Amino acid sequence: MKTISMIVLSLIFFISCGQTAVNKNADKKAVQVQETSPVPPIISTDTIINFNDDKMGVIPANWSEYATGKDNSTKWEISNDKGNQVLTQMSNDHPNYHFNVIVFDDLAAKNVELQAKLKGLTGDMDQGGGFVWRFIDADNYYVVRANPLEDNVVLYKVKNGKRTDLPLLGKGRTYGVDVEPLGSGWNTLKLTVQDNLFTVFLNGKEIFKVQDNTFTNAGKVGFWTKADAVTSFDDFRIIVK
Repeated sequence: MKTISMIVLSLIFFISCGQTAVNKNADKKAVQVQETSPVPPIISTDTIINFNDDKMGVIPANWSEYATGKDNSTKWEISNDKGNQVLTQMSNDHPNYHFNVIVFDDLAAKNVELQAKLKGLTGDMDQGGGFVWRFIDADNYYVVRANPLEDNVVLYKVKNGKRTDLPLLGKGRTYGVDVEPLGSGWNTLKLTVQDNLFTVFLNGKEIFKVQDNTFTNAGKVGFWTKADAVTSFDDFRIIVK
């Protein structure tokens, strides 16, 4: 009887410990869920995401953060811009060769049109930002960005973690194009992707084209900043072609 009692007590202790572990895991999962806004956007072939219904202080629903380069951290969240909710890359302490990326998980496209407003807030090494598309993983994607520190727009490929600026159609390797001063306010960046042809627009004006065949399959789309650039994005329009 003594042996049976000890076995019963051991079973009770084992079950109790198992329930505690489950409860701890459940609490951990709940915390993770709270770090993402609970409102997923509605997706169609022509979608505008404006972040107004997302939870402040966390990343929006169905988006994921990535980092390329010398640091593996990044900090995207919904913030307030004069009463309007926007998506902002908040971290300002990254090294120079570091790229902050956030992508929308519910869409993979090959041919697409992207448009968004962006505002460079701060940054000593870099400012501004832009789009990623045909995103495979943190080390493989295309990116185009506008930089208020340099007042230029440049299109790159990031392959195996190495960023390379691409030559402009009809102009060659020019490191993008210089543009009118971007200032500290909102600018509108637009990109059309059709097979291997990428056309870039700034504030309603076409500024250059690039052809490249590095990444030819469908991939995710999203936003990008470099190094210590604190940048806000809003009114993200996605048209799948």
